Amino acid sequence: MSSTTQSMLTADKDWWRGAVIYQIYPRSYQDSNGDGIGDLKGITARLHHIAELGADAIWISPFFASPMKDFGYDVSNYVDVDPMFGSLTDFDGLIAEAHRLGIRVMIDLVMSHSSDQHPWFVESRSSRVNPKSDWYVWSDPKPDGTPPNNWLSIFGGSAWQWDPTRMQYYMHNFLTSQPDMNLHNPEVQDALLAATRFWLERGVDGFRLDTINFYFHDKELRDNPALAPERRNASTAPAVNPYNFQEHLYDKNRPENIAFLKRFRALLDEYPAIAAVGEVGDSQRGLEIVGEYTSGNDKMQMCYAFEFLAPEPLTPDVVRQTQINFAAAAPEGWACWAFSNHDVVRHISRWGADVLDRDTYAKMMSALLLTQRGSVCIYQGEELGLTEADIAFEDLQDPYGIQFWPEFKGRDGCRTPMVWDNHAAQAGFSTAAKTWLPIPVEHVLRSVNTQVGKDETVLEHYRRFLSFRRKHPAFAKGDIEFHAAGDTQLAYTRSFGNETLLCLFNMSPEASAIALPAGEWVALDGHGFTNEMNGNHVELPAWGAYFARHV
Repeated sequence: MSSTTQSMLTADKDWWRGAVIYQIYPRSYQDSNGDGIGDLKGITARLHHIAELGADAIWISPFFASPMKDFGYDVSNYVDVDPMFGSLTDFDGLIAEAHRLGIRVMIDLVMSHSSDQHPWFVESRSSRVNPKSDWYVWSDPKPDGTPPNNWLSIFGGSAWQWDPTRMQYYMHNFLTSQPDMNLHNPEVQDALLAATRFWLERGVDGFRLDTINFYFHDKELRDNPALAPERRNASTAPAVNPYNFQEHLYDKNRPENIAFLKRFRALLDEYPAIAAVGEVGDSQRGLEIVGEYTSGNDKMQMCYAFEFLAPEPLTPDVVRQTQINFAAAAPEGWACWAFSNHDVVRHISRWGADVLDRDTYAKMMSALLLTQRGSVCIYQGEELGLTEADIAFEDLQDPYGIQFWPEFKGRDGCRTPMVWDNHAAQAGFSTAAKTWLPIPVEHVLRSVNTQVGKDETVLEHYRRFLSFRRKHPAFAKGDIEFHAAGDTQLAYTRSFGNETLLCLFNMSPEASAIALPAGEWVALDGHGFTNEMNGNHVELPAWGAYFARHV
């Protein structure tokens, strides 16, 4: 790695504030060895795509050693690469190439639970008196043999699994093969922090912390209260899951987590320019928890909740209210927003299923996301305008989807392989006869090679808009203020230093006129949207946008 590149990457400790982070699902990005599954060498070979797109960083979903019951989110060794994805040497090569291209590397840490095949758990379950007997959450049954309380797994059923060796139940918030670790035990915290240091020493620039609010449980194992039906929503679990019927006061969201997050941040601060983003999964208190975890500059740099990942339609009022609610709940905090990721239906399908002109819709939605106050995550394939894939039941891999089929089809539809070349076998993703998930024909038709260099495509729009965004620091770091607009319109300004930028959106399939706020405005160019001024109004086409600078 050149010293020039290194200094460029370490110069700004606040690089994360307003950064655009490109999420890679490693199984599905690029296969380098022909086994039908993506790997680290494949990611390295495709980093130039991300550099040309204009992202500041990548976040790589788990690639650690794992039995893959939950596709890497069940870790059996925190300090090694699963052979499916390559080796530590391959990871070092990825870091070096990313840094050469000016891209920072964030990796996914799964610290609330491990695989049941992790040596820690194997030892823990072997008896009640071994050195790691208290490393996981164990409890005796009730006198009638039933689980110790009413906690539910987010993947369905009880959060407790009986172990005949210890004659006790162990807790699992997710699959039964993903036992929850007992972070009340300082030795567990130390072990997880040691694993974190291992990757910091290898040169990572930050972390995405999976299920950050699940780290601690109530020591007294108190029952969760029922949640009134009118307070339920499907933002963190599908509506068919009874997990939504409880208020999760005791199985997660515990106050003890604050002290651990401070320990975690203190470790990060030993290294230059490291940042972490936490995933907060809670349907009732998500933004409030984000506020707790990002306050005081001694915990997370940023967090995201599920407001923009929810199934409910994204309306101007939802955008406005989410930002207002975030400012109220987390006045010291910084958000990281995403419309799509590896766990939810792709947003072009989730919100735009009835939209006729999906390319125009995708462009408007990207501009909306990329001008929010906060940092931004783009999910692989989003820049191509990919829709959710329809996966047949016999091709499903996701245990979550298999459990709740057909009312909930799981997460495979957003995890299908990336499409690079419509003329190549498997769209350039792999030379294998069969890929781990099938590649839909409609995705092949949107391959990178079919879009690159063509101004009207979604890919070139993303490149163009990210370049436009970089020229105006107010988009990345500025404050946000909303202005009056119609029911299908959104108007806000972003202000930073001496720059105030106006963002207008027509979030409807009909042309619309939007009034300019008071003041003198000069239209900006270079963003790819077309519109006309008409006195103190802007005429926007369907799914149109307008950007101006205050003078």
